[in-house]
Amino acid sequence: MDGMATTIPELIPRRDWALFLDIDGTLLDLAETPNAVVVPEGLLTALVRAAKALDGALALVSGRAVADIDALFHPLQLPAAGIHGFELRPKSGPPRRVAALMTPAQRERLITAAIGLKGVIVEDKAGAVAFHYRLASDVREVLARRIEAVLEEDDLKEFDMRPGKMIWEVRRNGIDKGKAVEALMADPPFRGRVPVFVGDDETDLDGFAGARRQGGLALPVRDLTPGPGFEGPAEVRAWLAKLPLHLAEKVSA
Repeated sequence: MDGMATTIPELIPRRDWALFLDIDGTLLDLAETPNAVVVPEGLLTALVRAAKALDGALALVSGRAVADIDALFHPLQLPAAGIHGFELRPKSGPPRRVAALMTPAQRERLITAAIGLKGVIVEDKAGAVAFHYRLASDVREVLARRIEAVLEEDDLKEFDMRPGKMIWEVRRNGIDKGKAVEALMADPPFRGRVPVFVGDDETDLDGFAGARRQGGLALPVRDLTPGPGFEGPAEVRAWLAKLPLHLAEKVSA
């Protein structure tokens, strides 16, 4: 990958990196429902130390809303892109939205796609609607057809359906993690650095593309892309915890 001869866990970070981290499946182990994930002991400390070592150039880029990210990692509040870039926060404070919210009527019509499908969990994010079918994998295609039928309505043609790990998500066209990376890179503390995106899901491929467009790196988790990758979130967390030590060693060398 990108000419690297080493495996990703052995990849030595650089001080000029801007690090963009997906959350679910990358930093955190997946759970049956979004609310059931667990933030392991030591992760908050590792994030704080890694961010400090990179002069603040570390952001969380997630399908979750920024408010959900903040609640998950409380009291830590990092730069973030929520709902795949629908919300952006380069520094502390409230995020800004890059587009209009879905109307309540649009969201209500989308939610009807899951009626009668036992085990499907609908997550209304205001700027997007996610359909989790981890507890009902056999309904994947039926659910997709229902969502597509709703999206044929005239006032929903500006939205599309994107796949993820046991999830279909509907969001506005043109919003993705790659554009989120590019937007965050335009402001300090990210500006002028080398973007490095770490992710595990199909939605993270956009983040990979965004990082590469600016001369950066894509670091996959598990088998998201061919070539080397992290084995799972535990390995990502261990690598992240060592990042400040590697950077300190390079300074003293």
